Amino acid sequence: MGVSSSLFSGVSGLNANGNAMSVIGNNIANANTIGFKTSRTVFGDLLSSQISGSGGTSQVGRGVGLSVVDNIFSQGTFENTETNTDLAVEGSGMFIVSDPAGGNSVNSYTRAGAFRFDENGYLVNPEGFNVMGLQLDANGDTYGDLTPIFANTQSFTAAGPTANLTLTTNIDSDSIAIPTGFDITDPAGSSHYATSIRVFDSLGSTHLMTTYFTKTANQSWEYNTVVDGGEVTGGTAGTLELVGEGVLGFDASGNLDLTASGNGIPLAAAGTFSTIAGALDWVNGSVQTQQITMDMQTTQYASPSVVVSQEQDGYGTGTLVKLNIDAEGNVVGNFSNGTPRKLMRIALAKFTNPGALTKAGNNVWEESGASGPPTVGTVGSGVGSIFTNALELSNVDLAQEFVKMITTQRGFSANSKTITTTDEMLAEVINLKR
Repeated sequence: MGVSSSLFSGVSGLNANGNAMSVIGNNIANANTIGFKTSRTVFGDLLSSQISGSGGTSQVGRGVGLSVVDNIFSQGTFENTETNTDLAVEGSGMFIVSDPAGGNSVNSYTRAGAFRFDENGYLVNPEGFNVMGLQLDANGDTYGDLTPIFANTQSFTAAGPTANLTLTTNIDSDSIAIPTGFDITDPAGSSHYATSIRVFDSLGSTHLMTTYFTKTANQSWEYNTVVDGGEVTGGTAGTLELVGEGVLGFDASGNLDLTASGNGIPLAAAGTFSTIAGALDWVNGSVQTQQITMDMQTTQYASPSVVVSQEQDGYGTGTLVKLNIDAEGNVVGNFSNGTPRKLMRIALAKFTNPGALTKAGNNVWEESGASGPPTVGTVGSGVGSIFTNALELSNVDLAQEFVKMITTQRGFSANSKTITTTDEMLAEVINLKR
């Protein structure tokens, strides 16, 4: 019995080392697989039998068995790419993907972030699984349940009415004063300088707004802002309508004097004025309460009047022209009006025991009873960080795998030698009959 049992010990060694070689081969085969996590085999000895000897009872082992194949979720290195939808996770998080063929009813998990937007606007992996995320409200906060990341490529973004206007100008101190002031029926003849800028209403329509500067005395100017009367309620096309006015006072150095500027009152901030309340009542049905704050960054030097710069914060409606993903996992739509908008946010999941996840092929994993349920969150909630224009490479260490291959091969050969040696011993027993 003792001699023949060693045959089975050798067979168990062959089986265990054979499985170990399969694991090593799989690791090596996936050395260039994006997001792949290496595995290792853990052996355990089998139950021992009891034998009696002159020194007492002893145990003799009966071979080796495969205890478990561990998945090693160590961090892989990153490869920089030129594709903005290529994503890599740093930390314990995993991307959540779901098969649309099954109605996205079951979630799977992956570290492979080679994503792209398909023809319908869904963010998918190479196998066509939807990448899952969360919707965003107007404040950029997430809400609701997990849902496929989607961007309507035919969508529009609403217009943004102009709320703030900045005019950086110099008005010539050598201008001859016009004490009688501004005449709206003769703006060119009753002013020294004018500048125009287009502003947006709530529907995205543009309106030309012109500001005339009139010197009324040394260090004292008036400004009057007008629009075409045909664009506001009650006005007449071709006739100017006053929508803003104020006084600009300067000190002896040509700088704006806060105590002498404004609509009859001192200014709280340098050169800040507003259009007349209710004056911008556009006839196209846009918001009738629009009011524009005008920041007059104005100087009065002995130099020709000139506009240094002028800016306004409004914009018209826009169509989606490009999609990007930022470091917070936000899917950002860039629209033709130059305004970006956060559309959705990618979700990540982490597990208490990721090593117990079940491999499902195609770089995805599935939850198991031993892995525990996933904790779902976004960047900044403890589930990991996202890097754009990057992919996580396989964490397979080829040098280590080749060392394991040598030791596994030696183990297999040694166990085969145990079998052949035992066979020779049994042959000797049989030869005793001769």
